[in-house]
Amino acid sequence: MNIYLLILALILFVSLVVVHELGHFLVARRNGVKVLEFGIGFPPKIWSKITKTGFIFSINALPLGGFVRLKGEHDGDNKEGDFGAASTYAKSKIMVAGVLMNLLAAFVLLTIIAWVGMPKLLSNQFTVQSDTKVIANKVLVTFIEPNSPANSIGLKQSDQLLSIGKINGPQKSLNGSQDLPNITKLYAGDKVSITYKRGSTTFVKTTTLRTKSVVVQSQKTNNPKGYVGIEAQPFVLQQSTWSAPIVAAGLIKQFTILTFQGLWNLISGLAAGQGSKAAAQVTGPVGIFTILKNGSTLGYQFILFIIAIISLTLAIMNILPIPALDGGRLYLMLGSRLLGKKLNPRTEDVINGIGFLALMVLMVLITIVDVKRL
Repeated sequence: MNIYLLILALILFVSLVVVHELGHFLVARRNGVKVLEFGIGFPPKIWSKITKTGFIFSINALPLGGFVRLKGEHDGDNKEGDFGAASTYAKSKIMVAGVLMNLLAAFVLLTIIAWVGMPKLLSNQFTVQSDTKVIANKVLVTFIEPNSPANSIGLKQSDQLLSIGKINGPQKSLNGSQDLPNITKLYAGDKVSITYKRGSTTFVKTTTLRTKSVVVQSQKTNNPKGYVGIEAQPFVLQQSTWSAPIVAAGLIKQFTILTFQGLWNLISGLAAGQGSKAAAQVTGPVGIFTILKNGSTLGYQFILFIIAIISLTLAIMNILPIPALDGGRLYLMLGSRLLGKKLNPRTEDVINGIGFLALMVLMVLITIVDVKRL
């Protein structure tokens, strides 16, 4: 089941860019700009077809999203059907359309998730308390210490801890991650049975916990140990009914604020020369794949939640004045037209080319950081 969720997650991730480009496509055609090609994925081309309405629909080899190729994309192009010949208002609508599509996708996904079960990832996560019901409260393993009692019984990341107790004795249920250190401390040095769940299978394994003296002594070193040797986090699902759209809107506002706070930390970290600290604020394709891979063990709600947040992030990043992205092109066009002069094609290419190159270099660096981190 997990592999199917991972495949679904990757398809949805790629679809976010396709949805973004679909916004550009629809608004461009509606405003008289000729679309030359709508592509899924990036070249080299695998298959293409000229549609009845005259544009090329293509399937490409690199499954990283999609693209729309418009006629006369330079701001100085002025022939009929050229993107450059469109009015300032029409060009602005075309450029913003992708952002609005990603924002709409995030809102729809978050509304659906709130209705079926919203993962609670923030302690102060927005919800309507009067219409919120907890439908799942699990304790999940997030880290297993090598050569630990937990490692000896085959515990894995994302396993759900159910209970711990002495052999043939009463079992203490784990209702929250805070129960874990209390229970394991109670049975320090004892042989215990640990009940946990992986997927639909429940396991009951026995192991001997570390003694109190071993744990206390380890706290004085650079390698502190726990009684069982794991870290765990709660995984809570909250369900809403009539308030699902309100929850979606509230979360969009909350995560937008958090995104800008993260961007500020990134910029301030770079400005202060703290590159490693700044790098910790971001993730790239490798990190996203790892999040989706690990998240596939948590169920479809978590996958949809992450996809919704990525869609929101795409909307935010593409409205910012970053060269080569929609926001950068938009503000560049507005600035030049407000000055009463369209951009020179060469100048436009240089600005967007430098911006694109900078983004690619940044993507490579982020990928290297992701690989080292993982």
